[in-house]
Amino acid sequence: MKTLEKMILVCLLFIGTGAMAQTDKDNEILKDAERAKSALMAKDAGLEKFFNNASGYAIFPNVGKGGLIVGGASGNGILYEKGSPVGMTALKKVNIGLQAGGQAVSQVIFFETDAALAKFKEGNFEFSAEASAVIADEGKAEEANYDDGVVIFAMPKAGLMADASVGGQKFEYHPFK
Repeated sequence: MKTLEKMILVCLLFIGTGAMAQTDKDNEILKDAERAKSALMAKDAGLEKFFNNASGYAIFPNVGKGGLIVGGASGNGILYEKGSPVGMTALKKVNIGLQAGGQAVSQVIFFETDAALAKFKEGNFEFSAEASAVIADEGKAEEANYDDGVVIFAMPKAGLMADASVGGQKFEYHPFK
């Protein structure tokens, strides 16, 4: 009987540690997302209208991308609804074409309507190969418009990448519990 109690205690300890580690990771991404939001708004003050008026937005503070002919990108982020964080999201991208190098970027996706946000929250949202991001720079947000209820902004952080490729982005969403 003592052995069974010890095994249960050890299992609960592992489950608790795993949950705590996940929470720590989520909190770090949340802090990174807030820093990325500040950096994006400092780069282009026009983004404030998107942050204030969008039904929701997803901030990916650290997206790593790279490739040589075949490339990819990935990053984790936070989904906000009406300005409040509601869950974790992950970005994955695979593309093929003329490309070389590596780069780190911050990316934010704004959802114009509740319907566009709900579609993203379904958990398996994809952008087609034609979707492209506006590079965040002073004044660029003033010229940007939603396309099918979505607009994307990216801000390069480090690295250099030449890219003329096609591919798609896929996203996953997991609400906070």
